[in-house]
Amino acid sequence: MSLAVAVTIALSAFVTASARTSKNEDQRKAEILEPLNIAVLIQDDLISQVSNEIGVTKDFIRSLPKGSRVMVGYITSGTLQVRQPFTTDTEKAAQSLRIPTASLASAPFNPYVEVIEALKQFDSSWNNANAVLLISDGLDTSRGFDSTAAGHTLDLERAIAEANRRRVAVFSFYAPSVGLTSRSRLAASYGQSSLNRLGQETGGKAFFQGTTGFVTFDSYFNRLRQVLNQQLAGR
Repeated sequence: MSLAVAVTIALSAFVTASARTSKNEDQRKAEILEPLNIAVLIQDDLISQVSNEIGVTKDFIRSLPKGSRVMVGYITSGTLQVRQPFTTDTEKAAQSLRIPTASLASAPFNPYVEVIEALKQFDSSWNNANAVLLISDGLDTSRGFDSTAAGHTLDLERAIAEANRRRVAVFSFYAPSVGLTSRSRLAASYGQSSLNRLGQETGGKAFFQGTTGFVTFDSYFNRLRQVLNQQLAGR
């Protein structure tokens, strides 16, 4: 075998090994490394584009490590619709997801009353970290629609207090509803302001892309995994 051929073979093997290592590292970064208890809450009157993201949301739930507990609920008119109470069966939880109605008839009084309902489902005896993933427009107009109310409504305050009492970090993906937030940038900014405060004051984070909506949830889920892994590593 000539020197040139030997060098070529060795270089090819190195490149293949490096690519495999890089792929494994990327896969590891895409996984949540420790089990957690998470409630996935979806506002039922969000725009129809959200239905395209149900698949990637199912994939996220399925990817959770063994020992995780998952609850699935829909924030809708009346009271929280629990599609799946907390379970360690991630496949069962993923299958409980449905397409949001995208109808004004399903609009909640405000998202935060039903977030509080979900927070009360967390058991204080559980050892895993606790989190909520809230997919919502964040807008609360139940007590008026003005700049003084944005990020400072009574039910938002109550949700923050309940999350902190139960040690639950609230993460959110912003998506507009078929109501005000799909027509008014001001309404969208008010909703995002509330989601941002909810995340900041509970140890979570709000994810959004401007005030006009979103492209996909893929980048949100990638960033969510990164943040969760950073927090879990620091426990």
